[in-house]
Amino acid sequence: MYAIVKTGGKQYRVEQGQTLLVERLPGEAGTSVDLEPVLLRSQDAIFDADGLRDVRVGAEIVEHVRGEKLRVFKFKPKRGYRRRTGHRQNLTRIKITEIRHGA
Repeated sequence: MYAIVKTGGKQYRVEQGQTLLVERLPGEAGTSVDLEPVLLRSQDAIFDADGLRDVRVGAEIVEHVRGEKLRVFKFKPKRGYRRRTGHRQNLTRIKITEIRHGA
């Protein structure tokens, strides 16, 4: 059984026991969070709003990390214009603890 959840404007396919990096979530390490399910696949796919009301996808925050550095370089030829900046995304590593359908 797997579920597709939405967090940080992205969708991820998750299974129980899986760890993944998502955009920064509020909370300390060890805190449990609920993720918004978009689809649940067990024997049949459930993707309507009525069926997803009973689905619970729970996760635990493992740690907060920062992604690798990205270099952004802007250049305009024959004008002497050069700009170099960088960016590091704040990320959260989570572990999926449960995927449950029903009460």
